[in-house]
Amino acid sequence: MDKMKLANNLSRIENLIPKAPSEIRSDKATGGAAEGAKESGSFRETLEGLIANTPAQETAKAGNLAKVAEAGTLKFSNHAIERMQSRGISYDPSRLAKLDEAVKKAAAKGSKDTLVLMDDSAAIVSVKNNTVVTVMDKNNLKENVFTNIDSTIVI
Repeated sequence: MDKMKLANNLSRIENLIPKAPSEIRSDKATGGAAEGAKESGSFRETLEGLIANTPAQETAKAGNLAKVAEAGTLKFSNHAIERMQSRGISYDPSRLAKLDEAVKKAAAKGSKDTLVLMDDSAAIVSVKNNTVVTVMDKNNLKENVFTNIDSTIVI
């Protein structure tokens, strides 16, 4: 059977599943276990080992994203996530907070669906569902017609 390639360049799932116990990586081989961890490899021990070996900067970044996610109830639809990935768009915690604040302003004015224009991207947000419906970069904004929106916010 030929090896099939998926869109994300991963080979078939069967190739990813270990077939023999020797193919399963141990904590020592990956460097993921905390020093002094027991051989049992419980979930807690593995998690603590990973946290201990994670750079402080990444841990802080993840903590900031978690705070923004908790503070704001803004969600992203699957379509919006796909568009962000395909167009190379990402939002740091400060931009997410600005977007969330813009949606709250639109809600206060009675908006249902709004276009939020930022420096290098735009998002169409369902205010009543508090969900980003789609995202586009600056290049996709030109000569585009936006329908079914009742407000626009420029950040």
